[in-house]
Amino acid sequence: MGRPPLTERRKAATRIEIAYEAVRLFTSKGVAGTSVEEIADGVGISTRTLRRYFPTKESCVQPLLTTGLAKVTRALGDWRPGDAISQVVDELADQDAASGAHAQDLGMTLALIRLTYTEPSLRAVWLQFQHDREPAIADVLAACAGTSADDLQIKIRAALIIAALCAAAEHVARQSADGLPERPDTEALWAATRTALQIAAEGVGPG
Repeated sequence: MGRPPLTERRKAATRIEIAYEAVRLFTSKGVAGTSVEEIADGVGISTRTLRRYFPTKESCVQPLLTTGLAKVTRALGDWRPGDAISQVVDELADQDAASGAHAQDLGMTLALIRLTYTEPSLRAVWLQFQHDREPAIADVLAACAGTSADDLQIKIRAALIIAALCAAAEHVARQSADGLPERPDTEALWAATRTALQIAAEGVGPG
């Protein structure tokens, strides 16, 4: 599969930049104390342009959540029950080590997850994200098992995996320093993710 067109890559880069700025402002000023205009000014775009990307200031953080899970979903697509689930984490770790871009995303994502404990509106975004992404995991599991994503067992296994991954991320976020860490503990995240998937795999197949 080839790279996305340049325009799409620019849009994706802009979305991430907006997410970064939103987390920085939410961390320093709180959600209530931050305006859409401030986020737009921080990125160097108009408020109207920002609204084309995100309908609310809280939704500006979504790319930090979806990007990481999209990587996990793709990696799960190559996994088969009976194989070691740890291979999924190893593949992701190798990819991010090669790209060198993961640390900054991780630092911002952990800061965002910490904010969900004190900012109810961001907690709602976090919980909605988990609910909305279950079907994508279910599709992957169904393809691996050769069955339908509407199968109840597949739905339950998808819910188990997404819950395990989010619990691992929350665990690492709580262990991390407050604020915006320059050097997040990537090894801690991979270890927690590996544990989460191994536990979840007990309900999916041999781990």
